[in-house]
Amino acid sequence: MSGTDRVRVGVLISGRGSNMASLIAAAADPGYPARIALVVSNRPEAAGLDRAAAAGVPTAIVDHKAFPDRESFERALDERLHTARIELVALAGFMRVLTPWFVRRWEGRLVNIHPSLLPAFRGVDTHARALAAGVAEHGCSVHLVTPELDAGPVLAQDAVPVLPGDTAETLAARVLEREHVLYPRALAEVARGLDRERGNRARP
Repeated sequence: MSGTDRVRVGVLISGRGSNMASLIAAAADPGYPARIALVVSNRPEAAGLDRAAAAGVPTAIVDHKAFPDRESFERALDERLHTARIELVALAGFMRVLTPWFVRRWEGRLVNIHPSLLPAFRGVDTHARALAAGVAEHGCSVHLVTPELDAGPVLAQDAVPVLPGDTAETLAARVLEREHVLYPRALAEVARGLDRERGNRARP
């Protein structure tokens, strides 16, 4: 697949962008089916913007605080993505709950990575909750985003053992290592599926 044919991905971040960086690194391979064409942050101070720019990826800021409500923020975000001809959106530490309007606009083309083995531990503080529950395994999931939080179809998962003496911090660090492997692999599969759809539409 040539660079111009690869599926154009927009990555949404709010912070340091470690999962974003793993996607950019994977997409540096010419054989990867997706190209990271834009990184957008809702926070101007997000460290991930500098990381993306250093890798040569275009960046944009759509500051949610500059808008009177969620709808106007999301419409501006949606416009920025469409202007960049984005075909697939990957959430990578994007700390905003998206409205049903935005989710439906990108239905089937909006993915997220969540730090738990869904459907367990939807929402926040997943590592502390996993330890409190006494589970033997914890991990991460890549899923399609739906209007219900962390409830979309799971595309891929990876697990790590919960070790004696684990804290939320040590467990989080071990899960994050797996996220950096799982997310590029799962995004590639989604991109291949979208590319096949493009090919089918192009045929008479």
